Amino acid sequence: MPRALQIANRLIKFAELDTANGGELLSNLKLQKLLYYEQGFHLALFNSPLFSDDIEAWMYGSVVPSVYDYYKKFGSNGIVLEDDPQLIQLTPQEEDLLFQVYERYKSYSAIGLMDLTHGESPWINAVPHDRGTVISNESMRTFFLRQLDG
Repeated sequence: MPRALQIANRLIKFAELDTANGGELLSNLKLQKLLYYEQGFHLALFNSPLFSDDIEAWMYGSVVPSVYDYYKKFGSNGIVLEDDPQLIQLTPQEEDLLFQVYERYKSYSAIGLMDLTHGESPWINAVPHDRGTVISNESMRTFFLRQLDG
C-alpha cells in the first residue's frame, strides 16, 4: 500500500501538468484537503485505504501529518517538487478515481476546501481538532458512501 507522500507527489504532479487549471502549484493546505477526499472516496469505492498514513482533524481541517511536515518548508506557497519523484503505480481503477477526485475538487481554493471539510461529519466528529486526533477510516468510508449515493 502506498504512503501518503507518494499519493501527494502524484497530486502535485497532476496540478503542475494541468494546463486547463493554469498549472497551479498546490499549497500544503490544499494538498492536505485533496488527500482527505482521495482517501475518503477510495474507502467508499474499494473498502480499503488508498494510503497507509492516518489523517488527523486539525483546526484548519484534515491533515496527513507526515505529508504536512515534509512540505511545511513551502509555507503557504505552492509546492515545487525538488526532483522527479518515483511515482507510485496504481491499478487502472485507482488511477481513474485519483484523477476524478482531483478533477472534482481542483477548482476550489485551499480555504474553500477547508470550509467544505469543516462541514463534514468525519472532521466535525473527530475532537479535539488538534494534532493527534485521528479521523477514522470508518467515519470517512461511511460519509463518502453517502456522497456516492447522493
